[in-house]
Amino acid sequence: MKKEAVLYYGNQKNSDSVNSLHISEEVVATVAKLATSEIEGVSALALLPAALFPPAPPKTVEVKVADNVAVIHVGINIKYGYKVTDVALRIQNSVKSAVQSMTGITVDKVNVSVAGIDFGENG
Repeated sequence: MKKEAVLYYGNQKNSDSVNSLHISEEVVATVAKLATSEIEGVSALALLPAALFPPAPPKTVEVKVADNVAVIHVGINIKYGYKVTDVALRIQNSVKSAVQSMTGITVDKVNVSVAGIDFGENG
């Protein structure tokens, strides 16, 4: 079953003119993926540990929306030489900003799981 956020807009005093917008968790995940991939130091998206979301198959980004508030988990591989905490903080800020500005959904948390280090040509 697809999960989605429902946002209401329009004249809320007159229920006839209130409109709704349904945004799926997959759309939120796509926005999060794009925002993450633009961060310097991110080598690639990586599968999240399956133990975090049983019995769902592993994903690179997992989104849970409840009451129009999202919790987002992002898995990455980081490039060698970058400070993990700095990259993770930039991901958190970028994902939160992108999701909130593009969808209007409030982001409560962005959790980052670093799955590996990319040593590039020299590793």
